[in-house]
Amino acid sequence: MTPENERESATDGGARTDDADAARAAGERAAGTTATESLAPEAMRGGPDGSWERAADGPEGEADDEAVVSGAEEAEGSGEPSLEERLVAAESLAAAHWDRLVRLQAEMENQRKRAQRDVGNARKFALEGIAEDLLPVKDSLELGLRAASADEASVASLLQGSELTLKMLSGVLEKHAIAEIDPEGEKFDPEFHQAMSMQEAEGVPPNTVTGVMQKGYTLNDRLIRPALVMVSK
Repeated sequence: MTPENERESATDGGARTDDADAARAAGERAAGTTATESLAPEAMRGGPDGSWERAADGPEGEADDEAVVSGAEEAEGSGEPSLEERLVAAESLAAAHWDRLVRLQAEMENQRKRAQRDVGNARKFALEGIAEDLLPVKDSLELGLRAASADEASVASLLQGSELTLKMLSGVLEKHAIAEIDPEGEKFDPEFHQAMSMQEAEGVPPNTVTGVMQKGYTLNDRLIRPALVMVSK
């Protein structure tokens, strides 16, 4: 064999050797991939770069399982109410609020009825105080009439009795803040006076009350009846 043929044979042999090595390496990679894919899902663990690796079966894997169980037990024993317990508590609170609302409504209704009753009683018995004070005045008038019908009655005694009765009546009116309006000689005031006529009056300024035909009265400074007056021109 010539030297050229020996070089060609060696070259062919090296190429075949390289091809065989590449095929063997490819087969090993394929076998490794198949073995990795055949692992159970729970035996694989994803890496931060997206690759997969076998999970630890030793003490490290057992520690992970113990941590999960411990966390569950801590959640159960942490004292936080469950959803059912919170629902029961919310229903109890709603029932308490409803009971309180019903009681408040009943109390408000009772207060409204009491207020209406008090207003009605105030209207009915508003004059109770002044009526009690007017009864003695009526008794005095009856005594005066009885005395006038007697044979020995005199004008002087009747006059005296009438004066006493009028004094009693004036005291009752004053006690209940009823004041009389007697504006003779005062300036005419349309809020408390009612002009019945106007006449000339010498020496009297115009718009002055020259005579009172009927006295007026106020109750706590509120007009009850205006005074009927005559006014100067």
